[in-house]
Amino acid sequence: MGMRRTAAVIACVACVVTGGTVAAGVVSPGAASAAPEALRWGACDPVHQASPQSRCATIRVPRDYADPKGPTISLTVSRLPARDPGGRRGVLMGNPGGPGGDGIGMFTAVPMPSEVRDHWDQVAVQPRGLVGSTPVRCDPVSFSPDMLTRLGAVNRQRCEQNTPGYTRTITTENTARDMDRVRQALGQERVSLYGLSYGTWLMSTYATLFPQHTDRLILDSAMDPARAWGELLQDQTAGYKARTHAMMAWIARNDDVYHLGRTPLAVYRVWSRKVSQEAGVPPSLLAPPARVGDVPPGLRAVAEQYIAGADLTADARARIENVIATLVTGRVQASSSLLVNTRAAAPNRNAWPYVAQMMTGKLRQPKPSKAVVNLAETGQNMQSVMICNEDWAPHDPLLTPAAYIQNYLTGDIFEAPGLLFASGLGCSGAAPVGARVPISGDRLRVRPLQIQSVGDPQTPYRWSMATRRSMGAHLITVGSGDHGQLGRGNATVDAAVARYLRTGRTATTKAPQGPISTPLLGSGRR
Repeated sequence: MGMRRTAAVIACVACVVTGGTVAAGVVSPGAASAAPEALRWGACDPVHQASPQSRCATIRVPRDYADPKGPTISLTVSRLPARDPGGRRGVLMGNPGGPGGDGIGMFTAVPMPSEVRDHWDQVAVQPRGLVGSTPVRCDPVSFSPDMLTRLGAVNRQRCEQNTPGYTRTITTENTARDMDRVRQALGQERVSLYGLSYGTWLMSTYATLFPQHTDRLILDSAMDPARAWGELLQDQTAGYKARTHAMMAWIARNDDVYHLGRTPLAVYRVWSRKVSQEAGVPPSLLAPPARVGDVPPGLRAVAEQYIAGADLTADARARIENVIATLVTGRVQASSSLLVNTRAAAPNRNAWPYVAQMMTGKLRQPKPSKAVVNLAETGQNMQSVMICNEDWAPHDPLLTPAAYIQNYLTGDIFEAPGLLFASGLGCSGAAPVGARVPISGDRLRVRPLQIQSVGDPQTPYRWSMATRRSMGAHLITVGSGDHGQLGRGNATVDAAVARYLRTGRTATTKAPQGPISTPLLGSGRR
């Protein structure tokens, strides 16, 4: 694979405030707002995969809140009405994260506990920049020499030239202000909020700007906004590798179903061969630690030494083999769909059976429609714009050589995104716009609820505690490492969330991990 194709692959992989002078698109919380627009509900566009019970409407809001009488943009709002209209308690407004996650069908994809579905209208505002709202329109990614030194500027310009004046307004603060326009249109004095992943930053920002309009606040798998974005993406690297090894251990424990190996290392070897077949080069991800079952029968007498030697050389051997193959063939590992799907599945145990099925060859992926492809590509483009608009974390230029190697040579999708943005290359030439809103729960009348798993690779537990402190949240710690806790059928978590929404409090502080709900390859087992 040449430089042009490598750049396109890595661009896709990577595309995973108050005080001082007010910049374009940022306005003080006291800004006047026009009378709310009436919402007219109808069917939702099927591309968003919202349930048949969901209804959608559109609303127009200022493109730039610093210029409220200037151009406007369109937003789609989805609503899943309370199943018991007579017992309706209020509105729960949600965001699925990303940034760039499609919000319209989020409460279909992440079903709330039964009591919540009965008594709360579930509303999601499609973030500005995405399909269903006024989308960013970006030229396709194609390699240019500027990408090596000014990647952020290139990405910003390929969108800005098609939607002039719009890209600078795609920020967390403006998205929060859009949500408040929807609150007004719904006729609600207060709304409860549910944010997942990046959505925890968005909802915390809303609660900071509009505490008087915030009822309950649920932060599911919280990120630390102060580490956005380079530090946060770099924080994820080790956790993603560890979770991938955990996935391989789970597949090994289910060898009677998948027949891919009885040890994590045996599963890795099958996985590595299939990645090599797809990409033309082996993956650079190190192998899981060897176990006694991996020792050849003739070497059992020196099993301890064999295991130590295999583990000691695993990382170097994988990297060297990948680099040599890449230089010889010109191809990159990131072209393997199995590799890309493995990384994507790592934080979510419900996706692990699909990876196993891909390895067995029994999973056939249908070709997505043009509408679905456009939805995904627009989400990636919106994400690349927003990340550089809000890339306030410090950069480490010493990471630049590694960033070039992993992004433009080896295509290591585990290390490339973190290195790209932590080094400063990802947003080079595109300075942040405005300033970050320092989140705070000090003015909330109800203490927020935060739910966090100990091994989550996407929003690591250690750094999530900063949001807990800033928002003064009550914390529920969940076992294992899944990212996102609601919608998993976790009885302990669901009961705590329902009680919190009903009463404003819960005594629960710990919960086990939820069950895997995906069938294991048609066996009926889970």
